[in-house]
Amino acid sequence: MSQAILEGIRVISLCSGIAGSAAGLQLREAGAEVVMVEPSGNPARDQQALFAVLNRGKRSVVLNLDNAVDRQQLQLLLASADVLLHDYTPAMARANGLADAQLAADFPRLVISAISGWPQRHALANAIPRETLILARLGLLDEQPAHRPGPVFVRMPFANWLACWLCVVGVMARLLARDRDGCGGIAHTSLAQAALVPMTMHWNRAQTPTPAFAKGLDKHIPIPLHQCADGHWLHVHYSPDKSPWMAAALSEFGETEVTRLNALWPPSHVAPNFGANKAVIATRPAQDWVEHFWQHDVAAQIAAPFGEIYFDEQARLNGYVVEVDDVQLGKTLQPGPAWQVQPPAQVGGSAPRAGEGNAELTAADAVIPLQPRSSNPAPLPPLHGLKVLDLGAYLAGPFACMLLADLGAEVIKVEAPKGDAMRRLERIFSGTQRGKLGVALQLGDLQTEPVVEALARWADVVHHNMRLPAARKLKVDYESLKALNPQLVYCHVSAYGPTGPRADWPGFDQLMQASCGWEMEQGGEGQAPMWLRFGVGDFFAGLSSLYALLLGLYERNRSGVGQMVSSSLLGATLLSMSEAVVLEDGSLTPIEHMDAQQTGLSDAHRLYQCSDAWLVVAALQPDEVQRFQALVGDQPETWFAGLARQAAFAALAAAQVPAQAVLEAQMDAFLDSPEHAAAGLHAHYSHAVYGDLQQIGAFWDFGNLPLALQRPPPALGQHTRQVLQALGFTHNDLERLASAGLVAL
Repeated sequence: MSQAILEGIRVISLCSGIAGSAAGLQLREAGAEVVMVEPSGNPARDQQALFAVLNRGKRSVVLNLDNAVDRQQLQLLLASADVLLHDYTPAMARANGLADAQLAADFPRLVISAISGWPQRHALANAIPRETLILARLGLLDEQPAHRPGPVFVRMPFANWLACWLCVVGVMARLLARDRDGCGGIAHTSLAQAALVPMTMHWNRAQTPTPAFAKGLDKHIPIPLHQCADGHWLHVHYSPDKSPWMAAALSEFGETEVTRLNALWPPSHVAPNFGANKAVIATRPAQDWVEHFWQHDVAAQIAAPFGEIYFDEQARLNGYVVEVDDVQLGKTLQPGPAWQVQPPAQVGGSAPRAGEGNAELTAADAVIPLQPRSSNPAPLPPLHGLKVLDLGAYLAGPFACMLLADLGAEVIKVEAPKGDAMRRLERIFSGTQRGKLGVALQLGDLQTEPVVEALARWADVVHHNMRLPAARKLKVDYESLKALNPQLVYCHVSAYGPTGPRADWPGFDQLMQASCGWEMEQGGEGQAPMWLRFGVGDFFAGLSSLYALLLGLYERNRSGVGQMVSSSLLGATLLSMSEAVVLEDGSLTPIEHMDAQQTGLSDAHRLYQCSDAWLVVAALQPDEVQRFQALVGDQPETWFAGLARQAAFAALAAAQVPAQAVLEAQMDAFLDSPEHAAAGLHAHYSHAVYGDLQQIGAFWDFGNLPLALQRPPPALGQHTRQVLQALGFTHNDLERLASAGLVAL
């Protein structure tokens, strides 16, 4: 078997949360050795299924960091390591001898990635790093629609999963920079930055907005989740009106009845006959509808119970579900790698028994010191010099390429002269495009082939999320471009994965949430399913594709050979289900379910309505739960309802119960906040149409290496002339293409 991409890389992980542990899993399955340092009686082991998935294939060392001898053993481990992962706050890191400055002095080639609750330069940097509290403080619990008025609990720990991907992308970018510069350094991120990833679609503010930009996308727009005749729910993306059953039913209704049914619902931006569609879909069982829609290229999925996807053929064929014999749980089905590279991902065996690596891994003779080379005196962004051709549309592809630009790559975005399909949703479009040079070019035409060939020869990387049959038709598939540039790293994001019966099907974030059970869980006990508005599947897929791409670049730097890498919406969303696995008897390990009011998971982890506003409690440790119960008694809702929020918050703080005011309508407050600005969470630039444009800023802190957040999203065709002339095309060439409607200048 070929050497795995990260073989020879040693990672030390001091992580207790999902984000850091899952980041270690990604590095492990790319070939790194991952040593998890855990305390005796590690409470993370109590969540057996989650622990089994996140720590498979790792090695365990039990150390007590309050003990001087064990602290010294950790230092010995770090001396032989390439990467340190931890999820401590800055104060906790200092207390454990892991301050950044000290680590840089002691281990100059070490890459250090901390996943704290808030950025290290933020006023809240040392606040307790709990996702629910962070979402409340940012105002994101108010961004999610609910079955009732007011903010809502978010069941999926999406910020932790996004932080996992931000972490490994940051680590890979630092490893590539280490090869260039000869030294390591920090690659920090946080749960707050991860939580803000999906808000790039929504939290943008312009000096001179167009009406479409100003409108944005309201959280109350109707989502096409329709109940079928058998009581199951079906999520349909885009209009199903041309499918035969729907077309016949709409015709039978007649224009007057269709208009009446549509008027029962607010207008939908994806389905012009939303109300009539709902009435028609209610006449047949869900399975009949989904099979009919699939036959006629309508993207749809049944909102399935959590865990059902483990038995899905498409998921199994693509390795998104794997069999693992766990030392505690026995034979299990678990989420597999969400990405494909060559050499392929290596699925590890069982999660380790506690301390099984102590004797071997803490031995002094196991240390292999790493000597630094002289560092480049001029700090450059981590991916400075990388050339990226972005052929994507919608969210997953363009967002990944935007982050490549943030990391210093030169990114050329190619879209049709009529514009990316997402341009009509201007605020969403702008949120995934900064940092790019915009070229408006018609692909698939004989007259533009020389331009596409020149772009392919220029690029180090091609990235897109169009369906592969379309890519082949347009001659921008891997085989076509590889013939022009054999060293190309070609990255593709699909909906359902690169193989299997649904390999070329259309798919969207909402459909993956439906098939993976998250819509059922977000709806609450006994309620209709509900889409998680944050578009998490798109962002999971985009970030996991970015990880695969950077692995491909790391491998190319070693072998000199390019390759095609990939990720998918299905694989990346399925990984977020790691809190449950299937046991040998076919049963699913239990998970926590949200209550019918969509307020939370238990009395100690939920939202409460005080007399004047909402507050959330996140008492997750046994001692915190005991203090909470002692304070509020056996009628917590009554206790909160009788107090103003500030009084309730003060009482909880005095009892040392983690809680947070649930802030609402926070976009302007966020973009006006000096503390967020000081932490690098804002970005400003002058846009060709919108004037001063303010957006969400940095997703990482690389310390001595800058990010590149200076270039605004491009207007349509803004850089066509500049880019194509730099590639050697003349003024006459461009005018000829423009007159044929093949470029926009």
